[in-house]
This record gives sequence, structure tokens and C-alpha cells, in this order.
Amino acid sequence: MMAPMAEQTGRFTGFPAEAFEFYDALAENNTRPWWNEHKTEYERSVRGPLQALMTELADEFGAGKIYRPYNDTRFAKGKPPIKDHQGAVVELEDSVGYYVQVSATGLMVAGGWYAPMGQQVHRFREAVDGPRGAELERLVAAARRRFDVDGRPLKTKPKGYDVENPRIDLLRFRALTVARTYEAGPELESRTAFTRVRGDWRAMRPLLEWLADNVGPGSDPADG
Repeated sequence: MMAPMAEQTGRFTGFPAEAFEFYDALAENNTRPWWNEHKTEYERSVRGPLQALMTELADEFGAGKIYRPYNDTRFAKGKPPIKDHQGAVVELEDSVGYYVQVSATGLMVAGGWYAPMGQQVHRFREAVDGPRGAELERLVAAARRRFDVDGRPLKTKPKGYDVENPRIDLLRFRALTVARTYEAGPELESRTAFTRVRGDWRAMRPLLEWLADNVGPGSDPADG
């Protein structure tokens, strides 16, 4: 689940070193009592800067939401109560959007179609196998020069498509995301972090817009 962002008027100045140290410490102390004792550190060093970053990016990319920091432990025995990262998303369509995440590792900047819903896979394959597929091929090739690309591909061909199809690799995809990670360090503790996120989101925008246009909503609009 996600929580709406509270109003954040401060200018983003980077993620303090304490943000990454917080997640280092959490890895050794992932309990509710520890979280309650250190929640103010999370709010100050993680959530606050992330809110400021998303607020600044909103003028260009749209309003974002910050995910809840808690794991859903109702159906997962032994799962730690607190997530080992904090993410935020700007959605363009159901399961299609821009993403940024803070963790002990550093800052991950990502985007794409990340959780297929309803008829999205069917629409995606129809688009890939049609005239719009050539554009996607170009966009994915360009993305690979800057990002890690993941499509959660099937090991075999999808039903109804020939293994000799020239776009069979794309047709196997059940999602399509791009991502890169910046290591924790002085760069992320400054305005450079904003420049990195904005630049990466701008670079992936054509791909995300293709996905939003062609994958479409999770539900069938005709069902409304």
C-alpha cells in the first residue's frame, strides 16, 4: 500500500548519510520496538528528503506517492515487519510508472510496467506483434545503453506466437522495467541526487509513455 505524500515545502538537498546508515542498522534490528524507538530518524533522514525530492519532480512528472514502510506480515510467517528500503512512485497507468528507492545500498532509479494486471499482457503482445512493435524495439535498445532491462520473460514462447517471430524475445516479456543504482556516498548527499533521478526519468520517459499507451489500464474500460 502507498501513503499520500504530506506537503513538503523544503528544497531537496540530498539524502543525508544517516538515511543509508538507518537501513544498515535496520538490517540488524528489524523489530517493532526498534522501529518505534528510531522512527523519528527515519522521518528526518529518509522520508523527509524523499518527500522533498518527489515534490520537486512533480512539476515535470506528476504527483507521486510514497509506499508505506511496513511489510504486510499477515500471510508471510517470519517476514520482518519493516521494509529494507523506502520507495516512491509516479503512476502513468495501472502498474506503469516512474520509481525511486532508498536503501542501504544507495539510490535505485527505475520505471516501467512492473506488475501485470488484467488484459495488460495480452495488449502488450498485440502491440509488440503489430506496427508499434518496431518503436518498442528501438526504445528497449536505447534503454539498454543506460539501464538494466528486465522483462520477466517466459522460458518458452507465449501461446499463439511462432518461435520464429522476429520479436519473439519481446513477446516473451510479462513486464518491462528499467533500473540503475547509485551507491551511497557524497554524490547522493547533495543536489546531484536530484539531477540523477530527473535525468534518468527523462531518459526512460519515451519507453514509459509507450507502455502507458499500449499496455493500458489493468481493467477493461468497457467493463466500466
